[in-house]
Amino acid sequence: MLNVALKEWSIVCDLLAEGSLALLLRKGGIHEDAGAGVFELEHPRFALFPSYLHQKPQMIKPAFRDRVNVMEEPAEYTLSAMGEAAKIWEVPSRAAFDQLDDLHCWTSEQIDMRFNYKPDHPLYLVAIRAAKLAAPKTITNDWRYGGCKSWIPLNEGDEVDDTGAVPALDDAAFNEILRRVDAAFSL
Repeated sequence: MLNVALKEWSIVCDLLAEGSLALLLRKGGIHEDAGAGVFELEHPRFALFPSYLHQKPQMIKPAFRDRVNVMEEPAEYTLSAMGEAAKIWEVPSRAAFDQLDDLHCWTSEQIDMRFNYKPDHPLYLVAIRAAKLAAPKTITNDWRYGGCKSWIPLNEGDEVDDTGAVPALDDAAFNEILRRVDAAFSL
């Protein structure tokens, strides 16, 4: 059972669940193992929690833009996918990241915003092994789920059963994404 969720734009949750996206950009919520140089998320396995209010269609590539639904947060959410952080890289440069343009959904403006936000903090790229839940879970919106935060502890009874979750990408496709990022970031 998953008792924590990663709050992310609804379009991003959808793209992860369908296998059209396997990467997330993050400035926070990542810790480094002292001395080992290993990065990890605060919660490596999580439900994907769709957020609607702050989505910006103009920050999503045109191919996906018509799927962005900006609205008030709903009275109920359906959690239909989960994710697991498979690997985390510190993004070495914009030029290195730009080699991966076909692997993400964000416009140049959104990428610039991520690089420029808190420029003294590193930008991380996280490979997410997403999977569709065998039994999606509909939960009631709660004030504790609101606000601009990445991690949401799920209320008692809102936990998500990840038994039988089906990976969005097969091993070969997912491993090819990891290989591409490793190659782009090793220069």
